[in-house]
Amino acid sequence: MKATISPSALISRSAKIEHDVYVWHWTQIRENAQIGHATSIGQGCYIGPGVRIGSRVRIQNGAQVYEPSSINDGAFIGPNVVFTNDLNPRAVSDSALTPITSEDWLPLGVQVGVGASIGANSVVVAPARIGRWALVAAGSVVTRDVPDFALVMGNPARQTGWVGFSGRKLVEVSQDIFQCKKTGQTYLANGGNLEPAQS
Repeated sequence: MKATISPSALISRSAKIEHDVYVWHWTQIRENAQIGHATSIGQGCYIGPGVRIGSRVRIQNGAQVYEPSSINDGAFIGPNVVFTNDLNPRAVSDSALTPITSEDWLPLGVQVGVGASIGANSVVVAPARIGRWALVAAGSVVTRDVPDFALVMGNPARQTGWVGFSGRKLVEVSQDIFQCKKTGQTYLANGGNLEPAQS
């Protein structure tokens, strides 16, 4: 099945879009961006030059993914999420109001791990990394790396727990052992990291 792209979308000829991709109204995908198969990009989104998006990703309406960010397979990007790419943003460089050019700054990217979710209206400040299967609560401002399976929220975002593959908050059933009440899957904490227990 070929990609389904709205006639109102602006897609660069150099962008690489795999099969089964949906691109909705008024979305712009810039030069050399790569979109994996079975990914959906909602209405009014911006995908910057060279951005890499994996397979089975869901990007909701109004998300702004600035270069050189990358989003791994199975990630969820909520409505109006913004990935920044400049730690020191300025329009001008001096008191004479000399305009900033592309030579004056080095763009930094956000990296989103496999299966991670970023809630609506969150801002992720590059070069933060969102770990595998992590969950960023809606309205958060992420200014530092988020561990795998971590639940973070607030401004600035801070860890408040762990989540499993299902996205539900895990319950600590004994010291350093956590469980998902939906699936029964157990997870082991070790030194600030969390991993699924071996079955």
